[in-house]
Amino acid sequence: MSLSPIPALAIRAYTATTALGHGRAAQATAMAERRGGLRRNDFGPDPLDTWIGRVDGLEDAPLPPEFADWECRNNRLAWLALQQDGLPDAVAAVRERHGPDRVAVVLGTSTSSIGATEEAYARLEDDGETAGNRRFPADLTRPVVHQPHSLGDFVRHATGLRGPCVTVATACSSSAKVFAQAARLIRAGIVDAALVGGVDTLCGSVLFGFNALGLVSAQPARPFDLARDGLSLGEAGGFAVLERGDDAPLLLRGYGESSDAHHMSAPHPQGLGARMAMQDALQRAGIAAGAVGYLNLHGTATPANDAIEAQAVAAVFDDALHAGSTKGWTGHTLGAAGIIESVFALLALEDGLLPGTLNSRDRDPACGAQIRFDNARNRIRYAMNNSFGFGGNNCSLLFGAA
Repeated sequence: MSLSPIPALAIRAYTATTALGHGRAAQATAMAERRGGLRRNDFGPDPLDTWIGRVDGLEDAPLPPEFADWECRNNRLAWLALQQDGLPDAVAAVRERHGPDRVAVVLGTSTSSIGATEEAYARLEDDGETAGNRRFPADLTRPVVHQPHSLGDFVRHATGLRGPCVTVATACSSSAKVFAQAARLIRAGIVDAALVGGVDTLCGSVLFGFNALGLVSAQPARPFDLARDGLSLGEAGGFAVLERGDDAPLLLRGYGESSDAHHMSAPHPQGLGARMAMQDALQRAGIAAGAVGYLNLHGTATPANDAIEAQAVAAVFDDALHAGSTKGWTGHTLGAAGIIESVFALLALEDGLLPGTLNSRDRDPACGAQIRFDNARNRIRYAMNNSFGFGGNNCSLLFGAA
């Protein structure tokens, strides 16, 4: 089925906070210097033997008192990320232009504030009334942090936006799909602008859950390397302000979504869903594959994922494409990966630095020429980001420079 091109959307502001630092400049500098943010795992009382991308400063940065009900690690990171790169001014501007009811909040997360729930169960105490009955400690008896919508609810209150508030939870594609959801809301006339983004933080469920699946490496992640043996987990937060119109230097040009539903945690063996997502994004943008200068790959460093994504990319793009995975810099930030790696694609459009793939040295012969390990510099007009989630929930985003 052929898709018609859709109107572009203006990107008024965008930001990312990761293990590389706070804000866009920290990300760009680390990419240029090929300086990764992974460290040996020091998270939790009994750290798993792995490497992680941990954001510094969260332990010493409680939420402002007026937001105490939402206090948790995930919302702390959301608040920190919201303060970067002029985002508060951009949010205020669209809120003033359109009214708070006409600006949506569409956020992606995989675990939301589950870390607070883990702590609450670890600290269960007797209720003092009935033998054997236990309850959460008083400081964690806050229902708003024990549900998946905690992030969206917090950001809605923190920004004063009152339009539709949507949480997207499709695992690792969550905060890529927020762009598509926001674009549909704007195109349908429900809103005129949207704050999109995603936040995920480290917690026991993530670290030990992925380890139980046999997907976590004891070494820093090596995407597309012949000896790759698993991912490094990370945490991150990022946001972007989208608005109706095409009068901005950076634009959302297209999106593609697919759900191949091949397996709960493994991609389709021929990369069917990945190809469909990339092709749909190109069609919605109305551009040819050869016009794309940079592709930020999903590239998790797991054996099956990387081989299948490389196969899908080679089926869609010619050898001139510069494609790389940035998860060697940040770790796999799960529900935040879509927004974070979209930021990297937008930075490539702005400054011409096309990241390669960190930590990887011995190229898997199954990879096409599109997969690059070294950085490059080139002024490009279009950049794409791939984010693929469990259950075949795939999303590709296409961005353009005006």
